[in-house]
Amino acid sequence: MAVANLYHSYTNTQLHSHTSHLSSLSTHLSFRRRNSLRPLPRTRNSGISCSVAANEAPVAVQTQDLKIKSECYGIFCIAYDLKAEEETKSWKKLINIAVSGAAGMISNHLLFKLASGEVFGPDQPIALKLLGSERSFQALEGVAMELEDSLFPLLREVSIGIDPYDVFQDVEWALLIGAKPRGPGMERAGLLDINGQIFAQQGKALNAVASRNVKVMVVGNPCNTNALISKCQLALKAGVFYDKVSNMTIWGNHSTTQVPDFLNARINGLPTKEIIKDIKWLEEEFTEKVQKRGGVLIQKWGRSSAASTSVSIVDAIRSLITPTPEGDWFSSGVYSNGNPYGIAEDIVFSMPCRSKGDGDYELVKDVIFDDYLRKRIAKTEAELLAEKKCVAHLTGEGIAFCDLPEDTMLPGEV
Repeated sequence: MAVANLYHSYTNTQLHSHTSHLSSLSTHLSFRRRNSLRPLPRTRNSGISCSVAANEAPVAVQTQDLKIKSECYGIFCIAYDLKAEEETKSWKKLINIAVSGAAGMISNHLLFKLASGEVFGPDQPIALKLLGSERSFQALEGVAMELEDSLFPLLREVSIGIDPYDVFQDVEWALLIGAKPRGPGMERAGLLDINGQIFAQQGKALNAVASRNVKVMVVGNPCNTNALISKCQLALKAGVFYDKVSNMTIWGNHSTTQVPDFLNARINGLPTKEIIKDIKWLEEEFTEKVQKRGGVLIQKWGRSSAASTSVSIVDAIRSLITPTPEGDWFSSGVYSNGNPYGIAEDIVFSMPCRSKGDGDYELVKDVIFDDYLRKRIAKTEAELLAEKKCVAHLTGEGIAFCDLPEDTMLPGEV
């Protein structure tokens, strides 16, 4: 199951990418800005008209042009002045958001949530910079057309392209959704290498041309959706609505070693174990349900989750731009450096976080552990360290050596 995790902004050539096995892909990235990069062009025009008229083809840049640079799309090429528009005087400064895999199913749900103001608020204008590939470019044009036809007031710019060094120029949020799914007969180690190369390339581009305060979210093997699933399952068992469940954490990797933490979770403000006294259910059935939810969905639906994944991305972003309620926390995969839990450093590990609503986060210190939780966390930690060795050639840490003890790919990802 694909889910969303958020990483805080990177500075001094550090990019925090999600996928656990890519935990330090960008630790040592330092690349020069390409001299050939140019700002996206805007066409001045005194009037505003839609780019698609009756019996006319959409106005869009041809695929071969996009190999060099990205371009604005249709109506979004019209110049505008926020100060000159009465209804926009209270709006915030425009932010640039890049989305990779923008022609995919997850993006098809997410982009319209972003454009509507549902994510960043009703007074936050945005520019969407959409990254695709040569193969998906026509579909990317179709996405841009639908965004154009939807007439979202807050969506001020849309550009499309296939070169990350161009698309990521000056972006303040980068949502990296595009990744290769696991195919028949593909070993987990092979998938780590393929997707590792994808994110390494995108990490280099971000490091070279993005805003120094960019927030990067990688959607490939994260954990926020699993935290939402965990909340739902505890609520069902306790006979309450899911908004009564708080302090939910998924520890570790996105695999069958992930650890849904019922010890620290609370229901109606009380420890979960005081409400749900069936410890066997908590330790066995609850954990398995969370781990295998994606596989069950694929069996029922015939494809991987997309809508719920986009919801989890929205939830992850909001967790960083909205102050965390007093006493609560959220779960995100973040760099483990400096963590107070004794977890190995230099890996990306899902842990409990809080935010002041400024786009950054801090790790929660007031959590409790028992032998069961520590044992489970140690197992997922060992797996992440082993996966890190699989991509050592991409992180500047020597020759890759992949010796995974078992295949822990989640059900439905094969």
